Amino acid sequence: MTADPIYLATVWLIPVITAVTFHEAAHGFAAHLLGDDTAWRLGRVSFNPFKHIDPFGTILLPGLLLLARTPFLFGYAKPVPVNFRALRWPRSGMVMVAAAGPATNIVLAVVAALGFHFIGYLPVTVAQWLAANLKNGVILNVVLAVFNLFPLPPLDGGRILVGILPKALAVPFARLEPYGLVILIGLLIALPLLGGRLGVDLSIVSRFLAVSTGAIINAILFVTGNT
Repeated sequence: MTADPIYLATVWLIPVITAVTFHEAAHGFAAHLLGDDTAWRLGRVSFNPFKHIDPFGTILLPGLLLLARTPFLFGYAKPVPVNFRALRWPRSGMVMVAAAGPATNIVLAVVAALGFHFIGYLPVTVAQWLAANLKNGVILNVVLAVFNLFPLPPLDGGRILVGILPKALAVPFARLEPYGLVILIGLLIALPLLGGRLGVDLSIVSRFLAVSTGAIINAILFVTGNT
């Protein structure tokens, strides 16, 4: 059964779509609560996954990373449009809007981990399918949260840093936003490939993200009584 491509697709696609959709909707909802209705007016405060999926960032990039066997898998969705100047408190509001996405993913990971306690009450076939979904849900939500908290704009961690840094540092740091994803891809893919050719391990960022992800997953499993 585990070799069935439809089965494999459902146990991965459902957690991926759920994680991405809730992450982006959380950004838009937080912005709406804090005074900016841009995402609300554009229909981006939605649990419809087609509103948030980016063909390259959500599908192609993770697929390429899987084929390349990189130590850390990541991707991204269409960013929710936020006019930070329209927020009641632009700088602190930016921090709260940015943090809403990763925080939601951690909540989803905790909910998925709690779901393991109900598996024993289900028929075996359903239990196996649900267990695979829950396991992938925990992993993918934590990966998405950790990846997005990397301190580089336009990722959530970068925007949080822009919101808390002194203005003299925040302004030049924010100017990295157009180049942020290129820099990150270079750190996660190009640098390790270069290191491989030179015989040096340059997967520092990938390993840091992987270790952080593992530590958070273990903490969630411990807190939810799954250890």
